[in-house]
Amino acid sequence: LGIPAEPLFRSRPGSHPSQLSRPQQPALMKNVLIISGHPDLAHSVANTTILDEVAKALPEVKIRRLDTLYPTYQFDIEAEQAALLDADVIVLQFPFSWYSLPGLLKLWLDKVFLHGFSHGSHGKLGGKKVLFSFTTGAPKAVYATDGAFRHPVEDYLPQFETTARLCNLDYLPPVYINGVSYSDRGDDAKINAQKEAVRAHAVHVVEAIKKAAA
Repeated sequence: LGIPAEPLFRSRPGSHPSQLSRPQQPALMKNVLIISGHPDLAHSVANTTILDEVAKALPEVKIRRLDTLYPTYQFDIEAEQAALLDADVIVLQFPFSWYSLPGLLKLWLDKVFLHGFSHGSHGKLGGKKVLFSFTTGAPKAVYATDGAFRHPVEDYLPQFETTARLCNLDYLPPVYINGVSYSDRGDDAKINAQKEAVRAHAVHVVEAIKKAAA
């Protein structure tokens, strides 16, 4: 990191130190859309925290929380496609469910990514960038050739890359965090530890978005 050309804080005549404000972050050069695929954010720790942290760091990013928009899973296809068309960078944020997308997000993909819109000779998403950001409940140790699952996380990801290629999307390196299981939240200390871990993940997501949207 370079040395800032100006002080991080600048006071105004007569201002109190507590009134000093940070310089505004430069706006993203491209439109960024985050699709949240968690089926129940009201009971989420990890994905809710990630979305909140990204929204604070990048307030201009548009976030569509599918569980809130469509509690009965009846999608507004036109609205979803319009949001995708308006975006330059698409981020899918979700909990890894049965080693893939959770049901809500998979159904959204089935209903919204239609032939003639997302793919085919008249596909309209070509050239956009897509980033998969997800959480796993199981710890990193089980996602290894000598672990319980016998496969690293990366072995489960070709399906995402293939989807991106079919839609002529620029597939960005996925960002994920392991070990944030809902079963490991027995007390406030464990919940706070998960929040701290996923805040670090959110930093990586923000960095990836900034790079993609530059």
